[in-house]
Amino acid sequence: MKIQSMFQKDIDRDINGVIKVSQDDQQSLKQELSEYIITKELRRHFTTFFDHYVNAIDNPTDKIGVWISGFFGSGKSHFLKMLSYLLSNKEVDGKHAFDYFADKFDDPMMYATVRRCICIPTESILFNIDIEGPINKDKTAVLRVFAKVFYNHCGFYGEDLKVAKLERFIDKQGKTEAFRAAFKEVNGDEWVNARDSAAFFEDDVVEVLQAVLGMSETAARNWFNGEENADMSIKQLVSEIKEYVDSKEGNFRLLFCVDEVGQYIGDDGDLMMNLQSLVEEIGDKCRGKVWVMVTSQEAIDSVVKINGNDFSKIQGRFNTRLSLSSSSVDEVIKKRVLAKTEDAEHLLQMEYEKEASGLKSLFAFDNPILDIKGFTSAAEFSATFPFVPYQFIVIQKVLVEIRKHGNSGKHLSGGERSMLSGFQEAAQKIENRDENALVPFYQFYDTVHTFLESAIRRVIDRCQNAADAHDGLEQQDVNVLKLLYLVRYIEDVKANIENIAILMIDDIHTDKIALRASITASLERLLSQNYISRNGDTYAFLTDEEQDIAIDIKNTPVDSAQIVQSISQTVYGEIYPAKKYKYGKYDFTYDQYVDETLNGASTGGMRLRIVTVASDLYDAGDQRLIMDSQVNNEAIVVLSADTPYFDELEQAMKIRKYVKQRNVSQMPESIQRIIRDRNDEARKLESHARSLIEKAIVEGKFYVHGEILDLKYGSAKEKLDEAMKSLVESVYSKLNMVNQFVDSDADILAILNGAYEEIGFTGLGANNEDALNEISQWLELQNQKMLKTSMGDVQRRYQMIPYGWKEIDIAALIARLIVQQKIQINYGGAVVGKEERRLVDFLRKKTEIDKAIVARRIAPSEELIRKSVSFLRDYLGAMDIPSDEDGLIRFVLSTFETKRSHYQKLLDEFYAKERYPEKDTVTTARDLMNDVLSQRKDNVALLKRMVQKQDDLLDSAEDMEGVEMFFKAQRTVFDDAKKQFASIFKERDYFAADADTLRIISTLSTILDMPKPYSRIGELPELVQKAKTAYDGLLDMKREEVAENIRQCMQDVHQLSSEARDAGTLLLQADDHFVNKREAAKTATSLTELDAMITQLLNYKDTVCRRMEVMSASYQQEAQKPTPAAPAKPGTPAPKPPKIMTVRRYDLCSVKRLQSKEDIDKYVEAIREKLMKTLESCDGVQIN
Repeated sequence: MKIQSMFQKDIDRDINGVIKVSQDDQQSLKQELSEYIITKELRRHFTTFFDHYVNAIDNPTDKIGVWISGFFGSGKSHFLKMLSYLLSNKEVDGKHAFDYFADKFDDPMMYATVRRCICIPTESILFNIDIEGPINKDKTAVLRVFAKVFYNHCGFYGEDLKVAKLERFIDKQGKTEAFRAAFKEVNGDEWVNARDSAAFFEDDVVEVLQAVLGMSETAARNWFNGEENADMSIKQLVSEIKEYVDSKEGNFRLLFCVDEVGQYIGDDGDLMMNLQSLVEEIGDKCRGKVWVMVTSQEAIDSVVKINGNDFSKIQGRFNTRLSLSSSSVDEVIKKRVLAKTEDAEHLLQMEYEKEASGLKSLFAFDNPILDIKGFTSAAEFSATFPFVPYQFIVIQKVLVEIRKHGNSGKHLSGGERSMLSGFQEAAQKIENRDENALVPFYQFYDTVHTFLESAIRRVIDRCQNAADAHDGLEQQDVNVLKLLYLVRYIEDVKANIENIAILMIDDIHTDKIALRASITASLERLLSQNYISRNGDTYAFLTDEEQDIAIDIKNTPVDSAQIVQSISQTVYGEIYPAKKYKYGKYDFTYDQYVDETLNGASTGGMRLRIVTVASDLYDAGDQRLIMDSQVNNEAIVVLSADTPYFDELEQAMKIRKYVKQRNVSQMPESIQRIIRDRNDEARKLESHARSLIEKAIVEGKFYVHGEILDLKYGSAKEKLDEAMKSLVESVYSKLNMVNQFVDSDADILAILNGAYEEIGFTGLGANNEDALNEISQWLELQNQKMLKTSMGDVQRRYQMIPYGWKEIDIAALIARLIVQQKIQINYGGAVVGKEERRLVDFLRKKTEIDKAIVARRIAPSEELIRKSVSFLRDYLGAMDIPSDEDGLIRFVLSTFETKRSHYQKLLDEFYAKERYPEKDTVTTARDLMNDVLSQRKDNVALLKRMVQKQDDLLDSAEDMEGVEMFFKAQRTVFDDAKKQFASIFKERDYFAADADTLRIISTLSTILDMPKPYSRIGELPELVQKAKTAYDGLLDMKREEVAENIRQCMQDVHQLSSEARDAGTLLLQADDHFVNKREAAKTATSLTELDAMITQLLNYKDTVCRRMEVMSASYQQEAQKPTPAAPAKPGTPAPKPPKIMTVRRYDLCSVKRLQSKEDIDKYVEAIREKLMKTLESCDGVQIN
């Protein structure tokens, strides 16, 4: 069956694909009304609108705006036009608009609602604001358009508001007919015909105004010359609209139906403000009698913010919002254009059942973003035939994107093809084919080509001409080029060979493999002539300017070394970025190569080499690659040639270099846009190249250390990991000799301290036995060659191939050899003992390992060990002396260090603070310890020095016996005796008459000063006690003497106080002082202190007595003053007062022991002589 005969309606009939609101011829209107399809979605929108509209009939409202949104081709203009005609219920071809819809409203409630609405007198002003609006838009453009269409609707000349205002004024005077008749009489033409040229008939208009309106010539000419301007405010226009509406009867309604408002306003904030203010004023003043219904591609929610201004208030005015989606368009197309006859439906469904499996695989798109697909059922196949379901989705995107990029400056709502037209015309092109035919997507090009920019059409036309002339191109190439233009801006469908082939399918029996091959050939031809570009596996249409730039980019040279470097950055920076390969507990460094270029610094170990198509090795045979991988200890990955990673990176670099060489900012905007696109292309190429490189690795060939590695599965990283694992196991063949690992310095210290536990069986390689043997044999060989070997040499050797051991494990192995007494570490010329904490640093620290020398251990002779043990038994008096070298050395060091510390402690804590016996003996003992320990870094030298000094050591030990006994048991007694002796010795003069005590003091001094007083220290406590008893006796006598002095002093003070006047206070002070001194004397412990106290007492008493004598003398003089008498005779001298000298009793009677009569006589005689001598110089002696 031919496709032409499948449709219910003639596919070749004239269908008005683009609904123009201004198109009002009867034939077009009839078709629009009669063929209008109310889809499920439109039914909802009709219900929403009429619910709001009918509500306003009974309840006046200011919410009079209707915002109808939908993408281009969604039918919003058609919907607006149908509302306009329905509500005004205009008559079309002898039939009212509502009658055309009578069978379209299947809901009785909706039918009743619409009928009620059309019963209200209604006029509709339907216009496209883009067409009616002024060329130069200013901030009042919306207002002026509304004024224009309103005045036109009223019969005035809205194109010129000045003229329209004149006409309205004349009409309000009721003189319209008179004016028009007068003008025809004067001018000869009808006013309606001539008013658009009124400016050319000044005299005629002035004459008519004078005649009809009675204006003076001056006033008429002033109006004509513009003194009355044509400005109009929103308030004025709305006032006139309200006046017009109110003049009508029967609840009249006026509708402003405005198409393409959204496109007209765009992002102009002034125009949006103008619309908002106008709709707000209409709503406020007209209260539901005037409605404003507009269409826009954008929903109102997305246009309320323009250039930072807030127009959210407009949402309240456009309370009725209707959004048309694509599903509605699909349904309209299927019903208006593609509806099939019953026979056709049956045939097509049978065809689908027969070809269903093939059809599903035929339309399997590669990574689509949108839900684009082929047929899913027989019913769908019948409904969409000869189209495929994906085309309904994709063509909508195409039309929207071309509207943005491909039109020649015209708004597409003006005269372009619609989706409806596009599907009809595409079906017409294959109408003579049968039920196996399908419409390929490139057929839609003819739907849009007429409004494309000439630069785009020129490319297609030039390609068509070349194909017609068989000049290197074929017709299929042209079709592919058209297709590439259509999907140029569609990101949802990737323009790769697979998807292009699907879009080119024109028959359900298409051989897809053959089609892909054919398409590939077409793309190559188009590429060769620069009609298209390739970006990875996708292709793109090029304009002439783009082609010129593409040629320049193609001819831009780039260095292949830069491409290799980029591949290196991708592989080693993104795909396989680890600088070390982790193998169990090991982290192996490796050199990273791409071709012959090293990435980063060389480590001298393993290599991973990526071989690209640019390398000489790429075409080398297996034998060469096997040999190179063996010799260089490397894994070689030859990238697969099936992925164009190199070409894509080369193209990206060409673009980058081309752009860098141009001063882009000085180029035309169109060129700048192309260059920006090419920059984006370069970025995408680089990104895609990464995935291609990964794929090339996955599909590449692996050569690992002399073998071809067969890796079946895995990602790029997984395969590289497997190659490196195999390389490690091949290159580091002795790696597994180490099977016991350590983790820290603490583990090495534990080994050195003997905490390592042997596990496993000897000879089986357990416990790192093979590794220990390997190192021992090499060190022995080095020793035989008399080569000095540092710890650094050991570390470097066993970290390199074929060992690869960890640095810390090597240090642990050396530590075990030290413990086994097979080797020793020399540092600074001395042997480092295994107990030294710095030994771990010498084994590991980079700054130390080259200074630490690993040497074969030289063991002490058996004789030396025997002599050493024998000496130590004598020296220490112990039998359990270790006889093995390490045990003996540890014992010697521990013993001598302990002794040295002990001797040093004696010197520091005792001899440095006090004078004790035999300091030189202790110093000598300490120096002997230091002498022996000075050889501690060499075991043999240590034992030899000890044996050499054995006599001195034994003598020292013997000499120290007394010292040790002294500090252990006698020092406390010695210290106490020294303290007591020092106290008594200072006051030895008090014992001048006590020969026994002086003898005791002398004996104490002798013992304390002896070089070795140890045998006599036992005498010290008794001697000290005797001396102390004698001293205490003197102390008691002295205390009694002090007490007697205090008594006598108090007696003297009291005696004098009785003779003095007002001495009570002074007496109390003196008594307190003497009482305090008496208490102090009781606790005094020094004879000298008590003697000093006597002197202080007498001085104090003398001071007090002198003060009292003065007070007493003053009192006596006053008491003895004679009574007044006759004045003395002139010349008689005054009586002279007696001179009295005071002597202290203590000075007169000194302390002395009297033992005989002679002593008494002498003592008394001395007192008499002192008194007599004092009296010679005074009149009297006062003894205090």
